Amino acid sequence: MTDNQINTYHTAVLLNECLEGLNINPSGIYVDLTFGGGGHSRAILDKLGENGQLFAFDKDKDALNNAIDDSRFCLINDDYSNMAKQLRLYRITQVDGILADLGISSHQIDTSERGFSFRSDAPLDLRMDTDSTLTAADIINSYTEQQLAKLFFTYAEIPNAKQVARMICKKREEQYITTTSELCQTVKSLTKPNIENKFFAKIFQALRIEVNDELSSLDKMLMQCEGILKPQGRLVIISYHSLEDKKVKELIRSGNTSGKIEKDFYGNVNTPYKSITRKPITPSEDEILRNSRSRSAKLRIAEKK
Repeated sequence: MTDNQINTYHTAVLLNECLEGLNINPSGIYVDLTFGGGGHSRAILDKLGENGQLFAFDKDKDALNNAIDDSRFCLINDDYSNMAKQLRLYRITQVDGILADLGISSHQIDTSERGFSFRSDAPLDLRMDTDSTLTAADIINSYTEQQLAKLFFTYAEIPNAKQVARMICKKREEQYITTTSELCQTVKSLTKPNIENKFFAKIFQALRIEVNDELSSLDKMLMQCEGILKPQGRLVIISYHSLEDKKVKELIRSGNTSGKIEKDFYGNVNTPYKSITRKPITPSEDEILRNSRSRSAKLRIAEKK
């Protein structure tokens, strides 16, 4: 695959900052939990020597087409919540660094038939793993009004979530809502014209999180990192919305995603991590101009004590 094709699939976000954050040991073992187009993975491999190893994960079968032909590289088609189990199959118990670029790839957004974008008319799907059974259409047409309202408020902080849920339930009494455009037309009157796109984006974010069980997977993955990282190993995570970023921030601060603080006898916080970034790193203006989808990215870096 050419560099141009890779960029078409997905442009690696905060690439140099991630590489610096990983503090790569040429002979080390690293994990890229969100392979996608392979941009981050290729850059990591460039930093590794002949004895280094890189394991990458992606549950989207389309990403397998970007696999790198390199004896130091292994691509695993699975959800990153199964990281520890999968690595054990390769007799890997500890690694030098873990990278995750959360969210969805440009390829998923641009492949209109998968329903990730509200900008094109497509089936309401939003599955990252096309072998899974639950789709966004299932949610829209089967969840109760209360369940829908809770979903839109919790996962997208939509202030009029109850109205959105009520409108959807009223519409589906007439006919099933099965496409992205039908959903947008159903709720369009509940927002102002100048902020329609932002409103639709929030609705699709909430549905995507629910379809892919994203926050539960993120919890499971983050809680495995402490046991897998070597002392002084680096954890490098890019998040794109507040729900993700909060979990990463709490993990680094407290050692768990719920933010529960445990202190020792002297009152010191017991956390396995040292924060390398006092504040999250965000893309430069130049990067946002080159890749507008990077604009909401926040990078946090931690080192295992």
